[in-house]
Parts: sequence; structure tokens; C-alpha cells
Amino acid sequence: MPDNPRAFLTALFHCAVAAADPMNVVPKHLPPRPKGRLVVIGAGKASARMAEAVESHYGPCEGLVITRYGYGRPCAGIEIIDAAHPVPDTAGVKATRRMLNLVRELTPDDTVLALISGGGSVLLNAPVEGLTLDEVIATNEALLASGAPISEMNAIRKRLCNAKGGKLAAACHPARVLSLIISDVPGDDPALIASGPTVEEANDANPMEIVMRYAIDLPDSVLDVLKKSSTNLTPDDPRLTNVENKIIAAPSMSLDAATDMAAQAGCDVHMLGDALEGEARELGAAQARQALEFQDMMSNGEAPMLLLSGGECTVTRKNKNWGNGTGGPNAEFVLSAAIALNGAPGIHVIACDTDGVDGAAEVAGAIAGPDTLMCAGVAGFSPKAALDANDAHSFFAKIDGQVITGPTMTNVNDFRALLIKPD
Repeated sequence: MPDNPRAFLTALFHCAVAAADPMNVVPKHLPPRPKGRLVVIGAGKASARMAEAVESHYGPCEGLVITRYGYGRPCAGIEIIDAAHPVPDTAGVKATRRMLNLVRELTPDDTVLALISGGGSVLLNAPVEGLTLDEVIATNEALLASGAPISEMNAIRKRLCNAKGGKLAAACHPARVLSLIISDVPGDDPALIASGPTVEEANDANPMEIVMRYAIDLPDSVLDVLKKSSTNLTPDDPRLTNVENKIIAAPSMSLDAATDMAAQAGCDVHMLGDALEGEARELGAAQARQALEFQDMMSNGEAPMLLLSGGECTVTRKNKNWGNGTGGPNAEFVLSAAIALNGAPGIHVIACDTDGVDGAAEVAGAIAGPDTLMCAGVAGFSPKAALDANDAHSFFAKIDGQVITGPTMTNVNDFRALLIKPD
């Protein structure tokens, strides 16, 4: 039975991250090294670590991979290029164009190994004709502030890039393409992960309908492209007939690892789902109410209960002139839950992004317990004011409630847990 709730919940999070470490999951999915030319490409927060795992298995390889600044790993042959995330930059655009050139003029005897993970949608960026990088950046910022789920954000991003929506795999034709994918999206649909650079679009969304539904303010040039663009590549496109996409790590696998660890510690584990979506503040309050209801049914001496969930929440800015608020979805989830719990004894909550970055903050997430609101009150900080300003990270920084890991080199979405002891 866990004696230190904060240490226990933090250890559960690290267990979930370790279960998705590319060094552990990539090698088992690699075929024998192809006899022809092997070209390794990739994009995402985990892609450099994936490339490192490939070379640990095959030895030095030819290739190019794009990852987030600070997420690079040493490789003997594969070139690792750092670029910006969550706002794209020129480094990502130049690297994407180099990648597209690298895979052109391959033969049927050649093999392309694509290493794809979350974050690749921003890092892999080759704007279509008529768009500038500044217009793509403005679009990305508007999407992040809109509250739209990742599936609908990516439906727009695909139309604006020459490498997304199966176009990267099409550029590799006629070579064989094996895409190893680490999922960071609810439901693990490979077409949504990093905007599906090696995956056809079976159910093509209408981007203009998404723009109108969320009232997303986009540059006129972007709207023109969205109105004129045709559908993305479909399953019957001949350039995609020799492409295999494999999910090698997913949120459910990491939650299973945390479940096993918690069960061994004597907890009664309840899985709430590995693909939960919605507003972070609303989900935080809802899970806090669930925790209180479970606690009401518990008896003294009963084993502690653990509520686990994954998925990806969103944060809709309540005030677009919000100043310096840095409230990622995990920190906002925890702050909202703490407010709803109102100091209830015996209940602790953690929520973190498995990539080590929550929203735009270099912080994995936050943790709270029965004394969180009291500590804030003594220090003169208002939890509600922080939530209203979407400024949860600043709030938890002031009361030592942040979880900081640095780059984890993987990305299987959010990890959330509530530990409940009898009152």
C-alpha cells in the first residue's frame, strides 16, 4: 500500500513512460535488414530515439529524421535535425524538403523505414504552393487556441502540407515503405498520428466545416487553399500499395504497465479509458466527482483505489488576450480537479504528458493533494483566478506542484491518475 502518494503517483507516471521507450519497443518490430538500399526517415518527438533504436539493431543507416529541439539522440549514420514545436520554424521546413528529395527516385528493390510519432505534424512541414511559413504558423497558433480535437486540427494541417496525409509515402514510390508508429492520439488511428504522412485518408473531413464550427480565424491565403484543395490520398492510390503501417506503442500499453505496478502495490485499479477527450477543466472536475463518489462507498481499512485514464484533452482559451498564461491541458486538468475536490482528505491526483511537455510549457504536468488549496491560500494565490486565466502552470510552479522530467524521448499522450484512500 503506497505510503507516499506523491512519490507513488510520480513513479506510476515514469512506469508508463518507460513502457513506451523506443529502445524497448522498436527492435522487436524490425524485419531482417533489407538487401537493397535502406533509407530511414521520420518525424516526431520520439523519432530520434526511434532512430537510435534502429541503429542499435541494424548498425549505421542512411537517413534523415526531424525531432523537437532538445530531443536529439546520437546516431552514426542517420542525420538528426532539430526543429521547433509546437510552432513550426524554417529548420523544419528545410528538413522536410530535404527528406522529400532523399526518397525520390528510389526503386522497387529499395526500402524506406519511416519512424513516426506525435509532434510530427508540426515538425514535418512543407507548405503547399501559395503559402508562406508565417501563414502556416498563424494557422497552427489559431488551431491550438481553438479547442478543436487533434483529429480535426490535423484534417486542416494535411491540406496545407506536401508531406502529410499519405504524401510522404507517395513520394517514396515505388520503394517499399514500412512505417513504425508510436501513437499519441485517442483511438490510435494512424491517419491522425502526425497527420498521417504515410497513411491514406479513408474518411476525409471537410476542413471548411471545421473552421466554421470552431470559428477559427485563419489567413485568407489559407482559407483559399482549404476551399480549393481536393481530397487527400485515398486507399486505392497506386503509390500507396506497397506501404505497411504498424502501431508499435500506444497509450493503452503504458496504462497497462501502470495498472500492473499499482496492483502489485495493493491498489484496486479502475480504468476509465485510454482515449478520453474534451475540455481539460471539465474532465478534471468530472473525475474529481467520481473520486468523491468512490470514496463515499469505501470502508476503513479497505485497499486504496486508483482511477487511471489516458487520451488527449484540449484547452480553449477563455480570453484570447489572456496575457502570459501557460496552462497546458494536464496542469489545467489537475487544477480543476483540485478545486472540485476542495481539500478532500485521502485523494491525490496527477496528470502529465508522456513526452514531458504539457502544452507550450517545458513541464510534464502537475500533481495535487488535499493540502494544495491550503498551500495556495497561505501563499496568496487564487486557484480559480489561475483557472480562469488558463494559467495552471504558473499556479503549480508557485506551490511546488509541477512534474518536470525533461525530454522523455517518447510520446503516448496524457497519463492521468487519482489515488483514493478511505476517508
